[in-house]
Amino acid sequence: MRFERMRPAELRAAQAAGLPFVLPIGVMEYHGGHLPAGVDLLAVTGVVERLGDAVVVLPPFAYGAASHAVAGPEGTGTLHVGTEAILPLAEALFRGLLQGGFRNIHGVIHHQTENFAQGMPTDLAFRLAARNAIFRHLEETRGPGWWGRGEMADYYQRHAAGEDPFAWIRIHPLFPKGADFPFDHAGEGETALMLALAPGTVDMAEAGAGAPWYTASATRATTAEGARGVAIALAHLRDCLGLAAA
Repeated sequence: MRFERMRPAELRAAQAAGLPFVLPIGVMEYHGGHLPAGVDLLAVTGVVERLGDAVVVLPPFAYGAASHAVAGPEGTGTLHVGTEAILPLAEALFRGLLQGGFRNIHGVIHHQTENFAQGMPTDLAFRLAARNAIFRHLEETRGPGWWGRGEMADYYQRHAAGEDPFAWIRIHPLFPKGADFPFDHAGEGETALMLALAPGTVDMAEAGAGAPWYTASATRATTAEGARGVAIALAHLRDCLGLAAA
């Protein structure tokens, strides 16, 4: 289900049912001549769509901190938006969702998530925005000193039981750490994902000789391998979102 296509009664029903509200997060970045600029976003949206009506999908965020580490901006499709711009926008979005009563909010990102434990600019901006939004919402609704009051004496017990306000918004990588699937930039793994999820965006004739070093493995990509990657990502997201296995 798509948030922007839902009427208020449908949104309230989804909230009451405890459905996850999922924000796909991506960047526009050069991925060689054979793949589109939106690989990272298309990978997330393509997998999330396969969760069907088990989730509500928020309009995607497409303009992350791509950087120019891979290629410059001119003629490559890379659109770098710095975290100093992303952070306040993401925080405002999350605060709006919290004010609307949403409590099961998840962001999903694929860009640079080989370093997810330490974080990279785009995911860190969203993770910090989530924490800031939750802190501010709690102060606005419960008042200053909310955590230090006597009625919070069982906070850690409630936290252990799963009642954690800081779990209202969570950010996840598309793939689990150590997944048995090639993780690369425009190589075999991402090319396979696009062959499975958005085949019309791929031109394998551009993946051969003379292409950048990081795309060298792309010629090994197959649709079947991409489908296997999609299955891994789907199982991971179902676990992250608390959904039953397919």
